[in-house]
Amino acid sequence: MRISLTKSIDFEAAHWLPTFPEGHKCRRLHGHSFKVDVVVEGEVDPDKGYLIDFGEIKVLTAPIVDALDHRLLNDIDGLENPTAEMLAKWIYDRLAPDLPILKLVRVCETCTSAAEYAGE
Repeated sequence: MRISLTKSIDFEAAHWLPTFPEGHKCRRLHGHSFKVDVVVEGEVDPDKGYLIDFGEIKVLTAPIVDALDHRLLNDIDGLENPTAEMLAKWIYDRLAPDLPILKLVRVCETCTSAAEYAGE
């Protein structure tokens, strides 16, 4: 049986978007309660009855949460322009080597705005 699972993580962070036009509200420093969905996909092991322990994903995401939580995202290497799109790719690139069944990373900046990255 092939299945997709989602593990959600969250963190609080500030950013400003340097490529937005002068005067745009997102160009000013502001913060979000970010929600990130880590989606994995694969075949369920019939002997175990599950794809992966959600706890394994939590362990893999813990260093990422630590690097982002209560930070100014613009100060983090690779996130100088920390749009939701760039943040999704940044997180994906850090998880993919240790999580080969990673399907996509979805970053929700607000309840109504999200970006997804599924690799190249």
